[in-house]
Amino acid sequence: MLKIEQLNQYYGQSHTLWDLTLDVPEGECTVLMGRNGVGKTTLLQCIMGLLPIKSGSLTYAGTELSRVSAERRAGLGIGYVPQGRQIFPLLSVEENLLIGLPARRDGLRKIPDFIFELFPVLNDMLGRRGGDLSGGQQQQLAIGRALVTDPRLLILDEPTEGIQPNIVADIGSIVRRLNREMGLTVLLVEQKLPFARKVADRFCLMDRGRGVAKGAMPDLNEDLIHQYLTV
Repeated sequence: MLKIEQLNQYYGQSHTLWDLTLDVPEGECTVLMGRNGVGKTTLLQCIMGLLPIKSGSLTYAGTELSRVSAERRAGLGIGYVPQGRQIFPLLSVEENLLIGLPARRDGLRKIPDFIFELFPVLNDMLGRRGGDLSGGQQQQLAIGRALVTDPRLLILDEPTEGIQPNIVADIGSIVRRLNREMGLTVLLVEQKLPFARKVADRFCLMDRGRGVAKGAMPDLNEDLIHQYLTV
């Protein structure tokens, strides 16, 4: 569904992504892992058009994304949950969710019922300001806002960061359900190895802006973990 080939990106004179190649197969959950600062979030921002690329290609469902503006990418069916959630703190939960509706391709103008089936707490807090929610509730709101757009590909940037363990478990169950029961393709950046093993089908390891290893999740062995994930 998403194919990245020979991608290069720069911050000023600093070369941050080096000839990066990655396939995200349709219907699977792919996890992108690596130590802090290796370029994982930079890659996601390139996919979403928030950062320019120098060379290479980003192909989503047959469309070359480099020719599509950032604001139109959600309309192609790409949902994005950024690191740090980035909800609108002064807007209500309901208003945060409604913001995603214009990106839908089917013209629906109400929040789909399944959002509240996945996240009952959001239904209970529709009138509460986003900034008044706990970190775990804000993460659920951020995922719900992305799902409102009716994506075919859901991109999650460290959804368990700073979240209490019981909510981490809930998010893991929801990601599995979205992927394995509802057929949503998922690209996940994650630092917690147990969470990644729980939800992902495939992995890609990054180091210093390069893809250094990839494969089926059972192939993520102790040697790779020690070399590229442990501090």
